[in-house]
Amino acid sequence: MKKVMIIEDDPAILDVLGILFTRAGYIVASHKNGNFILKNAFDIPDLFIIDNQLSGIEGIEICKHLRKRPETMGLPVILLSASPYLQRQASEAGANVFMEKPFANKELVRVASTLVEAG
Repeated sequence: MKKVMIIEDDPAILDVLGILFTRAGYIVASHKNGNFILKNAFDIPDLFIIDNQLSGIEGIEICKHLRKRPETMGLPVILLSASPYLQRQASEAGANVFMEKPFANKELVRVASTLVEAG
């Protein structure tokens, strides 16, 4: 089974994403912030889904950190944000895909599956 790590500080969105990806056949690891990423204290998944606006550190900074590590530099990252103005910054940080909130759940799962299959 493929593993997805979801980092989202909104409990409702985190729950919905967990349910969506579990139903899509993924093993889901859910986290409310990404501070542990900077400590490299995690099992490496097949895909990261990261909200940008988090407490402690922004998703763009997490993405930059992931791109610097040999173990995670090639793994797909989807960056989520309510701000439509982060597209360029997300791309520069190394995110494979930027999705603006609100997003269509089916589209997120489709994009994620395409990224994982390509990886």
